Amino acid sequence: MRLSIFPLTGAILFPGLQLPLHLFEPRYRALVSDALARDRRIAMIQPQARQEGAPLYSVGCVGRIGEFEAMDDGRYNIVLQGESRFRINRELDVTTPFRQVDADLLEDDHDEALSSVERAGLESEARLFAEAQGYRVDWDSVTRLDDMTMVNGIAQIAPFDAASKQALLEAPDLAARCELLVQLMQFFGLHDGDDEGRVTLQ
Repeated sequence: MRLSIFPLTGAILFPGLQLPLHLFEPRYRALVSDALARDRRIAMIQPQARQEGAPLYSVGCVGRIGEFEAMDDGRYNIVLQGESRFRINRELDVTTPFRQVDADLLEDDHDEALSSVERAGLESEARLFAEAQGYRVDWDSVTRLDDMTMVNGIAQIAPFDAASKQALLEAPDLAARCELLVQLMQFFGLHDGDDEGRVTLQ
């Protein structure tokens, strides 16, 4: 399918989760206007570098615009609801100010669940990670989340570097994403605070 993309380093969206965005550049204001006039879908994906026109990673996530605010100066505040991961086949030559790709949607098993051991290990590591980072967490609410929402939610908001977040998004299934997430939280916990506090597996 043809997708209009918003390439943004460090911004990861997972199916079933929300991502608030503030769009002010003219090309991305045009992207939102176009999406609102059609199917309200925008495809989030990370570029492999920060320069203009940089190559894209191969996997992203399609989001549907839910809440939005159109400002008088043309800017938008929107909330994207994650719908489906996708894999790029090729980038298209277009006349629009925003980039477009030909892509295939990836079929995820939304009923997939962790084993009791995997779930317990994730919750334990998440508590240690949150405490080390000084986060306040409503653990009663967290423990009531289903496995998919918990894993993807942590993966989306955790302060990992772009490559690590991309690896989480590309994980083939929930168990693999959970295992990588635990490894990243453990690695981050051992990080000494150099490199501006960012963690990387590179």
